[in-house]
Amino acid sequence: MCRWFDSTHHHQGICNSKNHNMKTADDSFKFERVLLIDDNDIDNFINERMITTNLFSRQVIIKNSAEAALKFLMENDGNEAVMPQLIFLDLNMPVMDGFGFLAEFEKLSDAIKNNAKVIVLSSSISPEDINRASTNPFVVKYVNKPLNEKYLEAINF
Repeated sequence: MCRWFDSTHHHQGICNSKNHNMKTADDSFKFERVLLIDDNDIDNFINERMITTNLFSRQVIIKNSAEAALKFLMENDGNEAVMPQLIFLDLNMPVMDGFGFLAEFEKLSDAIKNNAKVIVLSSSISPEDINRASTNPFVVKYVNKPLNEKYLEAINF
């Protein structure tokens, strides 16, 4: 037996662990998986909590560098069970910044590029950064850190 509480509909129920025919909270997530790319552990913690507590994504994959994120995407190319549907990308990171990631992302397979939408999540308020990121063909949105509920509600694909 398991107990569940669906916070979006304020219903409470009990389900049999062998038979999950009843609606569970998992059914109300907007996305199955998102990839969070940021070198700042505190930002990652805050953003992961915001994503999961608002039922935005069931799973958050965190990579602390653009290189690690690209490696993850290439190693899992074609594996829909782990491929993210959405990528939150920080711009300001050491070694390879967000723009470097986007340049390499462009070289990835069409399967990855067509299924993973990129949202820049940055603390930069530089008009140059905002324009450069917003005009990139793979970036669908530019959002200022930290994530909040309103930002998440406005993301629909």
